[in-house]
Amino acid sequence: MTTVGIVGAGQLARMAHQAAIGLGVDLRVLAETPTDSAAKVMPGVHLGDYRDADDLRRFAKAVDVVTFDHELPDPAHLATLAEEGHVLRPAPATKRFAQDKAHQRRELSRRGFATPAFADVADIADVEAFAGDHGWPVVLKAPRGGYDGRGVWVVANTAEAADVIDRTGVLLAEALVPLVREVAVLVARNPSGHAVAWPLIETVQVSGILRELVVPAPLAPDRSDQARSMGLRIAEAIDLAGVMAVELFDTGDQLLINELACRPHNSGHWTIEGSVTSQFANHLRAVLDWPLGETAALAPAVVTVNVLGRADGTAPEEGLTRALAVPGAGVHLYGKTARPGRKLGHVTVVGDDVDDVRDRARAAAAALGEPIDEEAS
Repeated sequence: MTTVGIVGAGQLARMAHQAAIGLGVDLRVLAETPTDSAAKVMPGVHLGDYRDADDLRRFAKAVDVVTFDHELPDPAHLATLAEEGHVLRPAPATKRFAQDKAHQRRELSRRGFATPAFADVADIADVEAFAGDHGWPVVLKAPRGGYDGRGVWVVANTAEAADVIDRTGVLLAEALVPLVREVAVLVARNPSGHAVAWPLIETVQVSGILRELVVPAPLAPDRSDQARSMGLRIAEAIDLAGVMAVELFDTGDQLLINELACRPHNSGHWTIEGSVTSQFANHLRAVLDWPLGETAALAPAVVTVNVLGRADGTAPEEGLTRALAVPGAGVHLYGKTARPGRKLGHVTVVGDDVDDVRDRARAAAAALGEPIDEEAS
């Protein structure tokens, strides 16, 4: 039996375990604690610290292929593992595109992909110079480690920028672009070079956190085709092995790259109920260099709503029976301790009418966690 090891034991690894069972793949995880989301439900748990080179090495020796459920391992440690002969998919050079936003911007721009205007900034003079060229507000991003709105600051003037720079050091500055919507392209590619793309996804953000997915995204067919083509070209350009999400800004006039994630991604959770092949099954198939599955949607409309912890700390299980009573609701809970704003699960509904599907998905998610604040979106 082929053994795949996932560095990290969060909800992505937990959902990959479900796909691995059907494929006959022996899946193991490097978990920090026995209470990590995936560690609670899997037999193949290795306890260790992804920040420790020796723990990573011991884990890599126990599996055939190493992959990831987050972007946090030290790139130098991953490069050492590859030099020692361990199979990492994606490879460290590919993984770096998701780990280092400044590197991602420079390299994708150099290869002709459209991004917002950007620059590395080390002090307030650098930010002021950038704002002089591109105007205020300016978006400041931590090159490494930020997600779900963390590590991103929109600053309106010199004083706000100075406060961020003083606390954080070297950052990536980007022009704030006008948005019609945010969308994502999900692709899978294996080492043999076969690649597939799922239908384009609209990603609805509230306070910097992804709350809702709508498939297909409400774009003209030619614009959707352009986005999928961009995702496939990026996958080839960076020699992807596995699943990748390309987050895009739709400005109305063009599509600009926001970020890459070289792993299964929140924007692909709809594929479990809504696609011929889920992102988790195709990720395993891709990292093992197996044939990839079809990516067509199973219905004209698919909506996924993330479940976030309530302000009062109520556990989602308290509303589970009400959520399950919603017709067609596919509920996924991640086994996490509830706390306000924490991502605890998601709900997917498929059907023929997007408004009906959205209403049902939101109703089921609201039974489990904090309802979506439409005014904040």
